[in-house]
Amino acid sequence: MNHPSQWLLGVLFLSNGAFAAPTVFIPTGSGNEVIAIDGANNKILRRYPGVENPHGLVASPDGEYLVAGSLKETAVPAGAPADTPNSKLYVIHPEHGHIMAEIPVSGWTHHEAITPDGNFVISTHPTRGGISVVDLINRKIFRTIKTGPAPNYTLVTKDGKRAYVSNSGNGTISEIDLVRWEVIRSLEAGPSPEHLVFSPDEKTLYVANDRAGSVSVVSVQSGKVERSYKIGKRMHGLDIGDDGKTLFVSSRADDKLVALDTITGEQRFLTLSPAPYHLDRIPGTGKVYVSSSNAPKIWVVDQKTFSVTGTIQLPAGEGHQIAVIR
Repeated sequence: MNHPSQWLLGVLFLSNGAFAAPTVFIPTGSGNEVIAIDGANNKILRRYPGVENPHGLVASPDGEYLVAGSLKETAVPAGAPADTPNSKLYVIHPEHGHIMAEIPVSGWTHHEAITPDGNFVISTHPTRGGISVVDLINRKIFRTIKTGPAPNYTLVTKDGKRAYVSNSGNGTISEIDLVRWEVIRSLEAGPSPEHLVFSPDEKTLYVANDRAGSVSVVSVQSGKVERSYKIGKRMHGLDIGDDGKTLFVSSRADDKLVALDTITGEQRFLTLSPAPYHLDRIPGTGKVYVSSSNAPKIWVVDQKTFSVTGTIQLPAGEGHQIAVIR
């Protein structure tokens, strides 16, 4: 059993027993746990061990649970069906501090998305060429959908009618009808598309092209790349700021964070070393959290001043897809 100091560091509770908002949850990959951080003061609140190599992470809209995907998979026995489950999703109760369920899936999971009603989690499985859709009410696979080679990241529209999946192996984005649960269109994405983020009106997709070192701007209506911005080598994470127009983008190989004004095209640079990696805007705080792929740390960046205002030392591992409960 963990010592209380490992997971009750300054934890605050509201009258309903939930964490004080916003609470930031970070899967630590090789650290084999998820941690909770107070988004107001950047302090670790709690640790959730027993999650093998978590990478993707989402929170349910009501904050009741987290779902973490794993990069760990076991070998499929010779002669077994190709869709034999060999990895898992972990359903975590953030308030009670335990793993509620483990749901078998086929192939390791890269990133997660969740529908606005909280009923379905979409996981990308790069080695299987598609996504799995897990029914969280019944805690089992509802559908698997082929999208393209090496699917990486998924966005779901606010109305829950569409999902967009980047296929890093062929430079496309698959549009999925979430009523019929089928691919209805293929959009351009630029070379090697990975992380995605919507513009506030969801009319534009911003696409991180890792190997090309560029951000593609894709019109959802036309499905075409309208323009692209050169950012830097081995770029990875991106998110849009509170102002709705500034993109924050990380370049691992260049040890820099870029603030891109999507109206003027102006770029500002902030040195972060080593290897800035995943990043997310933390709503209600004016901050962006940026992890390192080579060190167990998170940089806290002020959006307005574009400066580092603090760092968070992770217990181990490296920070991956961040989830926030408000």
